[in-house]
Amino acid sequence: MPLRVTFVAAARSSPLLAERFDDDRPLDRAGWADVLRVAQDLLPLAAAELRYCSPTPRSRATGDALGYAPLAQLALRDCDMGRWRGFTLGEAMAREPQAVDAWLADPRARPHGGESLLDFIARVGGWLDTRPVEDGGKVVAVAEPSVIRAALVHVLKAPPSTYWNIDVRPLSTTTVTGRAGRWNLRLDGVPAQLSRS
Repeated sequence: MPLRVTFVAAARSSPLLAERFDDDRPLDRAGWADVLRVAQDLLPLAAAELRYCSPTPRSRATGDALGYAPLAQLALRDCDMGRWRGFTLGEAMAREPQAVDAWLADPRARPHGGESLLDFIARVGGWLDTRPVEDGGKVVAVAEPSVIRAALVHVLKAPPSTYWNIDVRPLSTTTVTGRAGRWNLRLDGVPAQLSRS
């Protein structure tokens, strides 16, 4: 059986339009309420042999609240946004509109002085490809939505521009199965009565 890696998107720390690059704020009140509301459904993932998280406060708090006791992984950190760290997309656009346009258009661009989108996808993909492969092993990783998007681009071997078309909601789960270079996206959520057929 292939390795199974389930990503859990960290709960929110701000409304969507107020999200900041390299956001290191803790969970907000609504984020905590969301974790408590879905904890029962996500608790079974704590049985995974390996449990990881992004090093952000909200990823750690989400993992801890779900009973995972995850180990922080630097490779699962958000994209290094250089001088745009702490800005919202709107703030970066207001200050450097041409630089933001270049960054959105070219996956090799790093006008902010940080990491390019290609480098970010390669870093997250490298982490995924180096997970210990045990027959039928299970891994859970609580990560920022951006990290999960990067992992999916890697898994699907999709063009980097696909990154901008993937929507990862807080506390959603995404499962990939396989091993280095041979990953498959697994769509969960099949009703119990259909999964037996």
